[in-house]
Amino acid sequence: MIIAIDGPAASGKGTLGKRLADHFGFAHLDTGLLYRAVARVLLDRDVALTDRDAAARVAQELDVTHLDDERLRGAQMGEAASVISAYQPVRDALLAFQRQFAGQPPGAVLDGRDIGTVVCPHADVKLFITASAEERARRRHRELLSRGETTDYEIILNDIRRRDERDMTRSNAPLKAADDALTLDTTHLDADQAFQAALELVTRKQT
Repeated sequence: MIIAIDGPAASGKGTLGKRLADHFGFAHLDTGLLYRAVARVLLDRDVALTDRDAAARVAQELDVTHLDDERLRGAQMGEAASVISAYQPVRDALLAFQRQFAGQPPGAVLDGRDIGTVVCPHADVKLFITASAEERARRRHRELLSRGETTDYEIILNDIRRRDERDMTRSNAPLKAADDALTLDTTHLDADQAFQAALELVTRKQT
């Protein structure tokens, strides 16, 4: 069984993905970490994010055993990943790994921005998680502060709006809900409420 979860930055899709995977005993992959990992390598090598060929080479050789690196969760990597994820050669290089991950038994939950539309178009369940830009900025602000990062809410809000625009208008695998996706707006839901709502949608789709 494959559960595909898509949505914009800080919508809560990653938390939902992990909790649903734990609930069903499935593997979980936050596909955004793959792009963040590619960006991290480029930045560590002082290679410009605009170097598409270098980004593609890094993606082809990416070591996926270090996706738990805390650096990948920071705002810098999120912004950098949004840039290099627009490059089709990068997406192509990471696609095979994502599909292989999705095919493992007894099932897998993948979250990202093009899981239901490109990576796993035949997923058993597709969810599109969203929330207002203001609420997503508040969540990201709290998350970064909890990690000891000094940041400003207004800057985060502007970054999220910019990323939304970039992700939704890019020519390669733009952020959008699949035609058969179930949409869940988490703006006014806490983590537990969002999980229960998502679980109900998955259960309803199974029956």
